[in-house]
Amino acid sequence: MSSTILDAAAISRALTRIAHEIIERNKGIEDLMIVGIKTRGETLARRLAKRIEEIEQKPVALGVVDISMYRDDLSKKTLEPEIKGSEMPESVTEKIVVLVDDVLYTGRTVRAAMDALVDHGRPSMIQLAVLVDRGHRELPIRPDFIGKNVPTSRTEQVVVELSEVDGTDQVFIKR
Repeated sequence: MSSTILDAAAISRALTRIAHEIIERNKGIEDLMIVGIKTRGETLARRLAKRIEEIEQKPVALGVVDISMYRDDLSKKTLEPEIKGSEMPESVTEKIVVLVDDVLYTGRTVRAAMDALVDHGRPSMIQLAVLVDRGHRELPIRPDFIGKNVPTSRTEQVVVELSEVDGTDQVFIKR
């Protein structure tokens, strides 16, 4: 059994709102870099960067971080992690980096992404943007920009589907 919590239009509106919030909080896009966490965070980061560019009329730096080798549950998942590679257009040193992911749950993915990020330099600030915050944090990590807060139980699963990866845009809870 599942129930849709965001359709394509709601995802689009949330990303537009987050783009405006990022610009407002950072007083523009000077020294700003958007960095998506592989895989769906990367897709959302690309969409956010495009919206920010449309609003500000200039490009924003866009990067991708692969957390495969930084996870603290590596031995539980698999013996051979799939390494997809990080892509940074420039150093993150002295940049305001907005990390982007689809769902914030325990916070462990974000912690791994921050570890991977600092291997590329020392940002002046790291902010976090997520499409869905479902709660149940195990680490003291809090998002700066949220598409939607969705209280869930630990037995539920939040599934994000994006057209670039899955052929459709929707977020639903699977029970």
